[in-house]
Amino acid sequence: MKRREFMLMFSAAMAAAGPLRAQQKAMPVIGYLGQISPVSGLAPFREGLSDTGYVEGQNVAIEYRWAEGRYDRLPALAADLVHRKVDVIVTVGTPSALAAKSATSTIPIVFSVGSNPVELGFVASLARPGGNLTGVSILVGELMPKRLELLSELAPQAGVIALLVNPNNAISERIMGDVQEAAHAKGVQLHIMKAGTESEIDAAFATLGQLHIGALLVGTDGFFRSRREQLVALASRHAIPAIYESRQFAAAGGLISFGPSLTALNRQVGIYVGKILKGAKPADLPVHQPTTFELVVNLNTAKALGLAVPPSILARADEVID
Repeated sequence: MKRREFMLMFSAAMAAAGPLRAQQKAMPVIGYLGQISPVSGLAPFREGLSDTGYVEGQNVAIEYRWAEGRYDRLPALAADLVHRKVDVIVTVGTPSALAAKSATSTIPIVFSVGSNPVELGFVASLARPGGNLTGVSILVGELMPKRLELLSELAPQAGVIALLVNPNNAISERIMGDVQEAAHAKGVQLHIMKAGTESEIDAAFATLGQLHIGALLVGTDGFFRSRREQLVALASRHAIPAIYESRQFAAAGGLISFGPSLTALNRQVGIYVGKILKGAKPADLPVHQPTTFELVVNLNTAKALGLAVPPSILARADEVID
């Protein structure tokens, strides 16, 4: 066969293969940006993806990036996902969402945050986000005062209540303001403690006795969730009644928790990601907010602290651990 004839046949074959290659779309890639190390939220997230027809490793790939509690690493990790041209970015926590938003204005972002996404400039409104971000939001401004109320009811003898926040989290200022306002309204003295590392958590608890703290409100934060065993153990060691943001703390031995089901929220994130991969636009997907909340009481811990849980709290509890 002459070289000219071969080249003509090769060109014809490539032209015929072109439409076939166009039909074989590459497997979509999700970028998953987490503030801490892998957490239990991955299972419900994958279930949500599965609900929309996507299974990791089969028809979708996931690139994971973990900040290991060092929030200063998030901008570089977000930039790396953008550089890899992932199809959608999932962010866990407000710091992660802020990093991703700064890194791209075109790649869809599905967030899970504890703050008000409108106030942070993530979306134009909860009903119609309007940009490249949407997701789920727990408005902590409404939940933190409720936790303070429950803690006061459970430990009425506490003259001073401490609030523990992570100064590295952008929502800490909002949390402090909301709780200070609620404490003032209830006539409760509030002391604010800050901790962004394991050693700082230890140091914060070491001051409880010196400051005559009667009860502790642990702020909403991904790093705190990753250190729940440490927080619960320290509260037990210092015999301090404490309230936390989610059931996982109470299950680990914490006294009481109040907040939405994190399992349901993580599943919703997976569903939104699947919808976006199928063509939906973040601008048209309303920010999801929880409608039900879990109040969990650990009676074993209450007994160890010598606390009698008021019937009013037990009657409202969704779960009692004993």
